[in-house]
Amino acid sequence: MASLRSHGERWFASETSFREDLPRYWGDWGLDSEVGRLRSVLLRRPGVEIEGVIDPDVPRWLDVMDPDLARRQHDALGEIYTRHGVEVHYVEGDAGNKPNALFVHDLVAMTPEGAILARPAMEARRGEEVSVLRALARLGVPVVRTITGRGTFEGADLMWVDGETVILGVGNRSNREAVRQIEEVLRPMGVTNFLPFQVPFGQAHIDGLFNLADTDLACFFPWQVPFEIIDFLRRRNFRLVEVNSPEEAKMGMATNFVTIEPGLVIMPAGNEGTRRELEREGVEVIELDVRELQKGWGSIHCMTAPLARDPI
Repeated sequence: MASLRSHGERWFASETSFREDLPRYWGDWGLDSEVGRLRSVLLRRPGVEIEGVIDPDVPRWLDVMDPDLARRQHDALGEIYTRHGVEVHYVEGDAGNKPNALFVHDLVAMTPEGAILARPAMEARRGEEVSVLRALARLGVPVVRTITGRGTFEGADLMWVDGETVILGVGNRSNREAVRQIEEVLRPMGVTNFLPFQVPFGQAHIDGLFNLADTDLACFFPWQVPFEIIDFLRRRNFRLVEVNSPEEAKMGMATNFVTIEPGLVIMPAGNEGTRRELEREGVEVIELDVRELQKGWGSIHCMTAPLARDPI
């Protein structure tokens, strides 16, 4: 007769957190800032899907893109990341009839423990997130939440101020039900401050109005950023750079930049006033001409989904 001591659940569960296990079993993914040294990004190179756009109103573009020029500009973005030590990954496969799929940050937002998969508000964009999910799975990036139910959310409506504070856009693209789901995910990760950002009518995401260029520096279009956001940052002793030109803010997409590391940004070319203001604050600005890609009403931040940053 076998000894009873050899049977049964005679062991104790490991008490390590998911965040502790993440680099061991999944990989070195995750972030809790917009400015920590960027280590890994996800892009989608424009494919044949942009060649089929005849009427720019259908995908809600400003104008039809020149496909070859758009691809050269997108390739130049990837090359800048590579030169600065950022690992560049691409969403693979045919995008079908989804010409906006190059704006991959709309489809995913990162947390310290993995990705939140978006649910686009626009019917024409739904399904783009499936290809992003496949890319994340191929890379081994865990998905901590998929927005479900009546929630709609696009990734550029989540911005990290620090590990305890996030800004969440609420508007036509991201609704309050999605915010509720995101808060439910982030609270166990240590987030205690959720700053609502009411995105104005006619504006897509937060990044068209506001961004962070350093650990204590915000760049924003003052006409349309909620007072509560700026007041919170002011009380945290943030330096505040205003985009005073509506032309640069709206058509130039001056705040739609990506911070590579504290005080170093890749910025859409043509925003001379904003560039000078950032440089006065000690920010190094890499300008990149993406004007062909901006015909799709998106820019560098929209096209770049950060997957990993160094902690601050």
